[in-house]
Amino acid sequence: MQPIKVVIHGASGRVGQVLVSNLFNSPDVKLVGAIDIKAQMDKLALPDGAAVPFSRDAEKIIVSTQPDVIVDFTLAPATMPLVRVAASHQVNLVIGTTGLTTGNIDEIGLLADTHKVGIILASNFALGAVLMQHFAKLASRYMDYAEIIELHHNQKADAPSGTAIYTAKTMAAYRGKPFSQAVDEGKDFPSRGEKVAGITVHSVRLPGLMAHQEVIFGGLGQTLTIRHDTIGRDCYVPGVLLAIQEVVKRQGLFQGLDRLLSL
Repeated sequence: MQPIKVVIHGASGRVGQVLVSNLFNSPDVKLVGAIDIKAQMDKLALPDGAAVPFSRDAEKIIVSTQPDVIVDFTLAPATMPLVRVAASHQVNLVIGTTGLTTGNIDEIGLLADTHKVGIILASNFALGAVLMQHFAKLASRYMDYAEIIELHHNQKADAPSGTAIYTAKTMAAYRGKPFSQAVDEGKDFPSRGEKVAGITVHSVRLPGLMAHQEVIFGGLGQTLTIRHDTIGRDCYVPGVLLAIQEVVKRQGLFQGLDRLLSL
């Protein structure tokens, strides 16, 4: 089987650099190009000293390299133009960007269907984080109170995080009824965090952190905490590789890695 030809969008970013280094070593993938708004040269050096085409212009890279998949870890305003041009060229996408609106996601789904491409969109590609979300979903039917604390580095652009939003919505849908709430006597306490699907989510942004989340359940005389910690950004690589291998077999929009893991 021929390696899957991949382009990285956001190749100069923190996650992008990790993906370039790690996908380069995978026998299942051939890194053929890179895109980044900060691109200053027309070539991106690879670990072995070779180089691939590099540009700010996504369409230029798509036309010149003919990739099977584009992996996108950028910001929402950069993701949407990329999806439009990539889908029009019938290139599959793996998207790890968060902060996309419901309207953005609806448009992504429409583009996938219209152009008959596969798009996998996930708020978190760390397999441990996917398992954390799954365990929290299962526990949501048995514990009546739940809150989420998510902690990230101070450069993260969105809050609450996409992982926290997805976790809360998944928990609420699986539970099938509202969680119980702390008594507030009708008062508005800004320090209580933001409600997502009826679950209070607290966002922490500090230097020294990377990406962490805990879901805390409360019940009569007990609590249950499910926590995931990202120690290094290379944790995303196995999930991204799985998504690359799967997206070329599919058509349409698929949200979350849980379906790929048969959870």
